[in-house]
Amino acid sequence: MTRIATFNVNGVNGRLPVLLKWLGETDYDVVCLQELKTSDENFPIEAIRDAGFDAIWHGQKSYNGVAILVRGKDPVERRRGLPGDPDDTHSRYLEAEIDGLIVGCIYLPNGNPAPGPKFDYKLRWFDRLVDYSRSLLGERAVLCGDYNVVPTEIDAAVPRRWLGDAVFFPESRKAYAHMLSLGWVDAMRHIHPDKGIYTYWNFSYRGGYDRSSGLRMDHLLVSPSLAESLMAAGVDVETRGWEKPSDHAPAWVHVG
Repeated sequence: MTRIATFNVNGVNGRLPVLLKWLGETDYDVVCLQELKTSDENFPIEAIRDAGFDAIWHGQKSYNGVAILVRGKDPVERRRGLPGDPDDTHSRYLEAEIDGLIVGCIYLPNGNPAPGPKFDYKLRWFDRLVDYSRSLLGERAVLCGDYNVVPTEIDAAVPRRWLGDAVFFPESRKAYAHMLSLGWVDAMRHIHPDKGIYTYWNFSYRGGYDRSSGLRMDHLLVSPSLAESLMAAGVDVETRGWEKPSDHAPAWVHVG
């Protein structure tokens, strides 16, 4: 069995205590991180190695950034960045191979304010992801990360609160549905088809978090061959209540 998790850490150095505690209390084999918000040279690789993982990472000072952590072995990098726009300098995609499993780590653009240039960039980036993903459909592959898309109303605790947000716009949801139509399988919905499951909650002014703001926008999409071996999926919700947490909680799957 392989255990795969994805976690938008919202600043890997600022949230390092949370990340290390979570890694120490769980037994994931592969971990994808998003929103590192650090340059390559400041990525905390020694602390991560001390926790039992090796890693590859694609950093960017103050913004974006993705990493793939593997317990007890070296991930083999396959791709850094998506094809289709040589002028795109954002660190949003990283891909590795681990024992025949292809793992793509994704931090899709948020797109707010929408409509506008940032939303247009989001849709262009999504189109590039959809096009590239076709090449992986025949592999044992998982594309996981913060998609910044809430696919359906069941994926929001209070859907009406998000009607004006890019993560809930019809164009964003249509692009996500397009990936599923190609054959990618939403692992969480495959295991829990009707359950209200969330991976993100707003920070509150009281220092906690607003539970009514729950959204599911961190996803693990698996290829058809990998979907056949899906065993379990869930969210480590408890991390959201820890001291100085990310606004996201880790989502995970187990595959045989």
